Amino acid sequence: MRAIESWVTGPLQTFVNESAARLTLLMTGSGQVIAQHGFARSLDVMSAAALGAGIMASSQEIAHLIGWPEFQVLVHQGSRHSHFLALVDVPAGRWIGLVVFGRETKLGVVRYFFDRMIDELATAAPRTPPPRKVLAADFETELHRSLRTLFGR
Repeated sequence: MRAIESWVTGPLQTFVNESAARLTLLMTGSGQVIAQHGFARSLDVMSAAALGAGIMASSQEIAHLIGWPEFQVLVHQGSRHSHFLALVDVPAGRWIGLVVFGRETKLGVVRYFFDRMIDELATAAPRTPPPRKVLAADFETELHRSLRTLFGR
């Protein structure tokens, strides 16, 4: 498990242990990875984050076009694996959670422990958000440091 925000690690680890999720991502709405579990390659993480954020954005737009409230949760069930996408409101902002789970895990179990993780994240989050930089002067160095943190390299 890797996380850019250290306060995310505990709630995410508990979720993974209790839900038996195979892959898990927490990301911003634009697809910036906050934490991940189960991915071996950085390319896979970045691709999954971009695709997950895109799926949520397009689903929100469909809801808007037909006059429905935004979709909070999307589930795609497959024969061997399923994935669960959900909007997550935490003090740090709105995030997206992506969870891939197998046939041995029921959707209700994933949803229950995901909701518990959201509550734990809200409790663990720093009360004062860190100052945001528009674009750091040493952006490339910070990007590489974040990637090393996420992938242990």
